[in-house]
Amino acid sequence: MRQVLTALTDELKRLKAEGVAAVSVTPEALAGLQRVVRARAIAQPSDDVSATPAEPLPVPVKTSNVAPPAVSPTVPVADKLPSPPQVRLPEGDKQTKWDALLETVRQDPVCRAQLRPGKQVVLGVGDLNARIMFVGEAPGAEEEVQGEPFVGPAGQLLTRMIAAMGLSREEVYIGNIMNWRPQMPVNADGVQFGNRPPTPEEMAYCLPYLRAQIEIVDPGLIVALGATAAHGLLGAGTFKALGEVRGSWRDFSGRPLMITYHPSYILRNQSNRSKRMIWEDLLKVMERAGLPISDKQRGFFLGK
Repeated sequence: MRQVLTALTDELKRLKAEGVAAVSVTPEALAGLQRVVRARAIAQPSDDVSATPAEPLPVPVKTSNVAPPAVSPTVPVADKLPSPPQVRLPEGDKQTKWDALLETVRQDPVCRAQLRPGKQVVLGVGDLNARIMFVGEAPGAEEEVQGEPFVGPAGQLLTRMIAAMGLSREEVYIGNIMNWRPQMPVNADGVQFGNRPPTPEEMAYCLPYLRAQIEIVDPGLIVALGATAAHGLLGAGTFKALGEVRGSWRDFSGRPLMITYHPSYILRNQSNRSKRMIWEDLLKVMERAGLPISDKQRGFFLGK
C-alpha cells in the first residue's frame, strides 16, 4: 500500500507542477484514502520517533461518481535497475543506425521485463534529418500498443500544434525519455489503468537510448514537453515547478533546449491563455529554427 500512496503522490506532484489545480476522485476512493491515513496513524503514534507523517496530497481533490476499476494492491516500480546501457551505434547511414538502435532496445532485457503481455517498447518516430526534436516523458496506453510515441489524445494535439507551426509530423522527430510505459496496478482483467511519472532510476536507464537518437538525428534544437521530460533532461531537482523554467532556453547535449508544457496540459486547460503560453514557446522555437512566421501565426490565441 505504501507503494500505491507513493505513486499517487508522485503523480499529483507532477500534475501540480504542470499547473493542475484540482483532480476528481470518487467518494469511495477518497474514503479509502482516509481509512489508510487513519490506519497509519494508529500503527505509527505521534510519539514514535521513527514514524513518518502522511504527506498531504499536493493537489486538492474533488469527488466524482465515476467508479474506478478494481486494482492490485501494489505498484510495480522499477527502482532497482542495473547501470544504464552503453549504446554503441554501428557504422552506416542514419537509417542503418536507427534500425540497429531499435533492435537493441527491443532486445534489452530490462526494457522487455517492464512490458506487459502484448505490449511494445517505444522508440522515436519521424524525420531522421529533422531540425526540431520533441521529447516527452513516457509511452501511454495507446503508445505501448502501437509502439509509437504520441499517438493518443495528447499526441493528436501535438500533431495539430506542429501543423500550426507550418510543419507536418513527418518533418520533425518525436521521442520520449522512456522506452516503456511505467507500470501501474491492473484491474481484474489484467489491464493497467492510469499512468505515473517514471522514477529517476527508470529515466536514467533509458536516457542513453534518447542520447543515441539525438546523435543519429542531430537536430538543431530540442523541445522538452512537460515537467517530467524537463527533469529527465536537466536533472532531478533542477526546478520545483515547470513555470520556473518554461519558455526559457537551456542546453542538452550541446543543443538548445526549449521547455514548455506537455500537450496534455491543454487537454485539461482549454483556455486561450493556456494555449497562448505554449504557443509563445513554440514561436521561440520557430524563430530559433529559422521557420517563417506569419502575422496570423503570431496572433494565435490572443483572444479571450
